[in-house]
Amino acid sequence: MNRTPELPLRTADPAAPAPAPVPRRRRPHRAWSVAAVTFLTITGAAGFASLPGLLIDPLHTEFHWSRGTIGFAVSVNLALYGLTAPFAAALMDRFGIRRVVAVALMVIASGAGLTVFMTESWQLVLLWGVLVGLGSGSMALAFAATVTGRWFTARRGLVTGILTAAGASGQLVFLPLLSWIVDGHGWRPATVTVTLAALAVAPLVWLLLRDHPADVGLSPYGATEFLPKPPPQRGAARRALRALASAAGTGPFWLLAGTFAICGATTNGLVKTHFVPAAHDHGMPMTAAASLLAVIGLFDIAGTIASGWFTDRFSTRRLLAVYYGLRGLSLMVLPLLLSGTVHPPMVFFIVFYGLDWVATVPPTLALCREHYGADSAIVFGWVLAAHQVGAALIAFLGGLARDAFGTYDPVWYASGALCAVAALMALVIRRPGGRAGEGRPATA
Repeated sequence: MNRTPELPLRTADPAAPAPAPVPRRRRPHRAWSVAAVTFLTITGAAGFASLPGLLIDPLHTEFHWSRGTIGFAVSVNLALYGLTAPFAAALMDRFGIRRVVAVALMVIASGAGLTVFMTESWQLVLLWGVLVGLGSGSMALAFAATVTGRWFTARRGLVTGILTAAGASGQLVFLPLLSWIVDGHGWRPATVTVTLAALAVAPLVWLLLRDHPADVGLSPYGATEFLPKPPPQRGAARRALRALASAAGTGPFWLLAGTFAICGATTNGLVKTHFVPAAHDHGMPMTAAASLLAVIGLFDIAGTIASGWFTDRFSTRRLLAVYYGLRGLSLMVLPLLLSGTVHPPMVFFIVFYGLDWVATVPPTLALCREHYGADSAIVFGWVLAAHQVGAALIAFLGGLARDAFGTYDPVWYASGALCAVAALMALVIRRPGGRAGEGRPATA
């Protein structure tokens, strides 16, 4: 019987270097997947909110509804989008982020999907105004603030900036697509697209989003110790109302709310809602006008970042006055630029307006912090609600003006004058303890 000869054992050479340890691959922190789902959801919410401006002409043509009637439905959508924000965070504290956002997506899908079968204008108000407004408002600023506050300790500012940019990204992605669908296939396939997008995001939210890092046994990203999940907060809504009642007794609140209402009126209410039909009145194809509006979203990102840098270095009151003043001048010039083609002066207006679109947010938020301290985030939520109420009013009144005058020109001029008023209001705001617009001292 043959035996295989045994090989001698090899002994390690003590002088030989030890083999390098195989590095362990570190998995990304779960917070980044939560942030990615949040970004996707906010992007979709912004896309859902961008469709009403594309529906004004098609609905007017098919149902013969006045533009004022259609504008009223858009105004309800915009108002509820803002008024939901102060309470959305309270709902998330009470029932959890995942449940609130998943339900909001289903509400949006229901509202958008059922518009395909509508035959009366009140159905547009109920479905697109109320349901889509409530759903999209639950996934706006409060959603991003809650996610960053719970899941991130380090890189919180970076993540906040990225999630804020998600709104502009949604406009940039959805507007050209939806305008192409409306122009080539009608408004119903566009609303079905919004419905399918909301339904597609809902499973991702339910599977990947978690209410708190402790739910999966983790600490927030960048935290040095484990943080237990806080119990459900039942009094958050009452706190929001108390903060409103307290701030409403101070001058700066009304000045900030007034200027931000004009900001909303001249952005979401006016340009986002009525720019496409106004350009279409002058012979510009809907897809070209919607693409220009999408470019505003691109430069919106750069303008917001630059405004944050300026806010750290210059007077916030004067920054706001400059922003509103320049915006007013540009709106006064816009009626001279509208035509059937895209020409260089119009491109310049789009770039400039994009840079100025939400440049007002960083100085407005800084003034809220300066005057209202620990309650500044809640007060800013109410100031944001004023922003959307202003947007709602101009969305409605802009449609009425188009019906009455046959042109949008008076709306552009009136909005430019409103911006001049906002610039003066911004200059009236004083530091806490000042004579004009005296506010309570900021708390630690």
